[in-house]
Formats: sequence, structure tokens, C-alpha cells
Amino acid sequence: MNAVCKKLVAFLLFVTTVSLSYGQTQPSIKYGDNKEAGGFKKVNGIRMYYEIYGTGRPLIFLHGNGGSIRSARGKIEYFKQFYRVIAIDSRGHGKSIDTTTKELTYVQMADDISVLLDSLNIDSAFISGQSDGGILGLLLAIHHPNKVARLATYGANMFPGKKAVVDEVDDLVLDTLKVTTNFNTRRLYSLMAYQPHITEKELQQIKCPVLIMSGDRDVIRLEHSIKLFNNIPNSNLFVMPGATHFGSVEKPELFNLVLADFLNRPFSKVSTVDLITGKH
Repeated sequence: MNAVCKKLVAFLLFVTTVSLSYGQTQPSIKYGDNKEAGGFKKVNGIRMYYEIYGTGRPLIFLHGNGGSIRSARGKIEYFKQFYRVIAIDSRGHGKSIDTTTKELTYVQMADDISVLLDSLNIDSAFISGQSDGGILGLLLAIHHPNKVARLATYGANMFPGKKAVVDEVDDLVLDTLKVTTNFNTRRLYSLMAYQPHITEKELQQIKCPVLIMSGDRDVIRLEHSIKLFNNIPNSNLFVMPGATHFGSVEKPELFNLVLADFLNRPFSKVSTVDLITGKH
């Protein structure tokens, strides 16, 4: 096994371990494979899988690259008490059935979600996206603004490469693409290597309230998360202390508290200067 393959195996093992660790404290509900809550919809040439829990205002959970509904099971368990939670397996992920051989694009995947929401008669929803799911949330807010009432992202980026992603992870992705012949791996890693392409101008067009979240030891550079925050007019920023790209799993109580606060309270971007100068 060459060095690149060893790094890839170690990385995938770590991601799987982190993803499963929080599930050890969860009930026996098979989130991501629950026939009672799950269903399929024909969407843009694929069969998209989703699960619905709870009642009330719709709250959509979007997973990261290589993830699935199972990745959000702790969040589903908590937030289904207060919202109608819809968890989705993106195109090329989980139980969604995609027999096409096309390259994956974030723009297409975001459009899939918009069509799915239409099919479920959901005009507007709260969106929470982890990593790639955060990218999809940003694209939904840009291209399908009426669908997004509020958006919370964790570890999202607006473009690929080392200006957004730490060197070691970016190198791992690029090195893997040089050696892998696996179709699904190439599809998923190509997303991270060459996409997205969201401009500052597009971010500035987002109208809904947005919460940009990041771990202070994230793979997404902190300055990049701040760049998102600075370019979205109605945005708040939360940096989770002592957290990695998987902060919502590492510190679930803190994540749930911050997300619930953002969704439930009136949105505010009052600054210290506003308070001092009496503008508020």
C-alpha cells in the first residue's frame, strides 16, 4: 500500500469513527434507514431518499461529502422535538439512487434539493448544512432564495484550494484523485478538489439570515469562514472552541444550543458601535 492510499484509509477511518461516536448514545431508531419515516422522490433523473420526523416548521439537514442522513442522527433526535425535520441523502450519497455517470456538481445537487422541497409542498424552510451541505445551503440561498428562511452552515467554503482548505487535507484530496480508479471516490473527491465557485458578489445577494459556524481547528481556514461572514449582509459568526470540522458531533449540546438560538430568536446584527453611537 503506497503512502497516498495509507493516508486515505486513515482519513476515512477517522471520519467514520467520529461520525459513529455520537451515535453510541442515541436510541435504536435507524436514522438513514427507517422505512417508517423514509421515502423516495423522482428528482432530476435520480431517486432521492429522505426521512421526515416531527411536526412544525420545516428544518432541513444536509450532510457533508461522503456522508448521509446517518451523519445527522444526533441533530435529528434533538430537533425533531421542535420542528418538522427533513433529512436528505444528496445525489450520489446514502440511499439516493443515482445511476447516471455524470460528474457531480454542487449547483446540480442544490437544485435537486429545491425540486425535492417542491415535491413535498415546502415553500420555505430552515436549512442546516455541514461541510458540503453548507455549500449546498449557500447555493440554495443564492439560486433559490425563496426556499431558505434561515441558513446555518458549519465548515462550508466558497471555493476550493489551499486558500480555503488547510494544506494537508487539500493535498490528500488531490493525491487521492491521482491514484484512485474508484468511480464513486473520484466523483466525491472531485467535488472537493475543483468546486464550488461561489463569488463574493453572489454571497452579497443572499437576503436571509445566515449563521456561519466553524471549529477553531477546522479544515476550513478560519479566515475563509470570516470571509463568508463579511460578505453575507445578514450574517452572524460562531467559532466553536476546541472543535474540528466535526464540531457538531464532538460538542453536540453546544452545537444544538447555538443552532436553536439562531433559529428561535429574532435575527440581530447590532454592533458594539451601534450601541455606543446610539444607532440602535
